[in-house]
Amino acid sequence: MSAEGTDYFFRKAARIMDVGERIETLLATPLREVKVQVSIELDSGEIRTFSGYRIQHDNSRGPMKGGLRYHPLVDHSEVVSLASLMTWKTAVANLPYGGAKGGVTCDPSQMSVKELERLTRKYVDQIQDLIGPTRDIPAPDVNTNPQVMAWIMDQYSRYHGHSPAVVTGKPLELYGSKGRDSATGRGLLYICREILRDLGLSVKGSRFAIQGFGNVGSHTARLLAEDGGLIVAVSDVHGAVKNPAGLDVPSLFDHVKRTGTVKGFGNGTACSQEEVLTADCEVLVPAALSDAITAQVAKEIRAKVVLEGANGPTAADADELLEQRGIFVVPDILANAGGVTVSYFEWVQNMQHLTWDEERVHAELEKIMKDAYERVAQISRARKVPLRTAAYILAIGRVGKATVLRGI
Repeated sequence: MSAEGTDYFFRKAARIMDVGERIETLLATPLREVKVQVSIELDSGEIRTFSGYRIQHDNSRGPMKGGLRYHPLVDHSEVVSLASLMTWKTAVANLPYGGAKGGVTCDPSQMSVKELERLTRKYVDQIQDLIGPTRDIPAPDVNTNPQVMAWIMDQYSRYHGHSPAVVTGKPLELYGSKGRDSATGRGLLYICREILRDLGLSVKGSRFAIQGFGNVGSHTARLLAEDGGLIVAVSDVHGAVKNPAGLDVPSLFDHVKRTGTVKGFGNGTACSQEEVLTADCEVLVPAALSDAITAQVAKEIRAKVVLEGANGPTAADADELLEQRGIFVVPDILANAGGVTVSYFEWVQNMQHLTWDEERVHAELEKIMKDAYERVAQISRARKVPLRTAAYILAIGRVGKATVLRGI
């Protein structure tokens, strides 16, 4: 997502709240921006230097929290935008955190496992004095996973002693939490149930189109199908399939496991990526990368609800168009907060040296997601603003109050 997009949504809500220009600037400005050069020896013997970032946006409500992504398009602007998004997301869910984000500009598909390990450990060497269980807690994001988190924990612990709580999204064998893998998808399910109920519908019998079939999209598809939803179209980076009668989701999972893509799935018809976004359905779930829904796409969307599984999937001008067309957009800072919420549960378990069972994780997640939705919906109704603006109003209110109470 562009920094302009996040900034636009933030300032739109801040002006409705009339917080004043000085407080607006204070809340929008990151606390700390770090750029490091990470030099490693490749397997070929060549030395290559990568740019790494860690942007720490706000710590007024607690230690900062945010993912670490490895991607060729990672740049300063994107990481700043995503760091501020985390501040508002943790505030909407009422987690005791602020926002941060990290990234390294690299292409993991062109690197060996050993090269990725060297890159990760060297990156931690550069930022280990800025992160920690009570300062800033990274987590997996695009192209990072539990193995990368295990390397971060190990490298950080070499400097600071045994510290499992420095990262979340770790393997279960290294103090990870049950339920973390499916957390974002499960959070989307809980929010989906709430908004459909408000619209006089239910998941059972409703039709869903899901753009993106990675961790978020695949778990969302599985959980919605288990709840009785019809998955009528899905896509990934390689292709897309649709079936107006509903795709056979368990068979689709088997196909993806075998081939690595939804492309070529026999229970559906091949279609374009845009056909997934404009499918005839009740709920569209954009769960790929940012800015997937442009103004042009927004004009063609036929869903009643857009449930944002990815961070920043809707461009600012597209958001305005969807609002004008009466399409409900459940914003990323509410809809996909299940991931950071279960990350919070993992951190709590690590800090207390306890382990929760999966039933407790699911129950606590449902409680937090339902409460967050209810608070946002109340503000939306009372102020007659869309859900995105209402979510930002809730978040800005919480962060602003904490900032002022702590003393500026």
